[in-house]
Amino acid sequence: MTDIAIELAKKSRVTVITSSPNSASKSPPKPGEPEVIEIKSWWPEKSALVSRSLAAVLFSVQVFIAIVKHARREDALLCVTTPFTLPYTTALAARLRKAASALIIYDLYPESLIMAGFLRSSSILTRCLRLANRKIFQWFDAIVIIGRDMKTKLLDYPKMTSAKITLIPNWATVPVRYRQLEPENPYRRLCGGRFIVAMSGNAGFTHDPVSVFEAARILKDHDDIKFLLSGEGVGWTKIKDMQAASPLPNVVLIERVPEAELETFLCAGNVWIIPYRKGNTGVSVPSRTYNLLAVGRPIIICSEQDAEAAILLREENIGWVSPPEDPKILAQIISLAASATADTDERGRRAAIVASRYTQQIALNAYRDLMDRLLDQQLVRNRGGARSSA
Repeated sequence: MTDIAIELAKKSRVTVITSSPNSASKSPPKPGEPEVIEIKSWWPEKSALVSRSLAAVLFSVQVFIAIVKHARREDALLCVTTPFTLPYTTALAARLRKAASALIIYDLYPESLIMAGFLRSSSILTRCLRLANRKIFQWFDAIVIIGRDMKTKLLDYPKMTSAKITLIPNWATVPVRYRQLEPENPYRRLCGGRFIVAMSGNAGFTHDPVSVFEAARILKDHDDIKFLLSGEGVGWTKIKDMQAASPLPNVVLIERVPEAELETFLCAGNVWIIPYRKGNTGVSVPSRTYNLLAVGRPIIICSEQDAEAAILLREENIGWVSPPEDPKILAQIISLAASATADTDERGRRAAIVASRYTQQIALNAYRDLMDRLLDQQLVRNRGGARSSA
């Protein structure tokens, strides 16, 4: 979002409303820079579900007040789905201020909450959220999706049209270039195996890192296959507890690596795993995918076949799709990849080529075009005025 704001500020006045600590503009923004309004907020740990939900509601109300205070009729607002309460107050505020608005769906709710096991698909709260979605999806002038599989779920809502939906995938944050496997890579040396299976990133309630650990248990007698696991979140805590209770000799755990070492870390694995729980289709797209492709590593995605990442891997033959929450089949795929290293390496080389379609500038140009269209729309509505965005 920082990159998007900076890109938009090159041509328009941009105001960012955020809860990021110490982010507020200390002085009037320079030409070509966004102004930042920081909302002081309270965010409990992610595992504190009730209090964190309350914090999300309070933050969204604060954003509503800030938009009503600062937005104008000439503005176009761009909102995200984090926290999940934010689109509702943003859509209402934009409507009150008669500003254009767009929503980026990083995670689709209430489906994400159902996938995480917090809601039942038939619960009263689920039905209420879907009713609220019906209204706000009509209020937003545009909806950005980051995966093709999200479109079908959105079109299930009454009065939703394809014309309102824009696909803008996320992008790689490391340079796109195939990297050879280096024996001297410090993370490969740490594992000591010929074939390294790696996993990292957020392991939240919608992820299933336990299946990766269980696959490692199944393969513990394969001396040439080692597992390099890292991450954060409730799933990562569970993995550490499992390793402490029943250590596996083929598993190496490391805490989240510094940003300066990310590229070296990503290059350590022969293959990477992204494990989701059941029900991921149309709900979420793992952004880590693009960095893994950028360094030239094939991916094993644990998800349904029609999820965005699974579609991409199958279309381009740059990885494998394993059924979610099935460590036995996951272990079989890992064993296959380790026994056919020439094919595995070739998938990695193709992955780096595919990653060239998911660069920062391609995505930022698409956001620029979208916001230009909304701002022009506002000019027509208001019959003139200065262009700006918030």
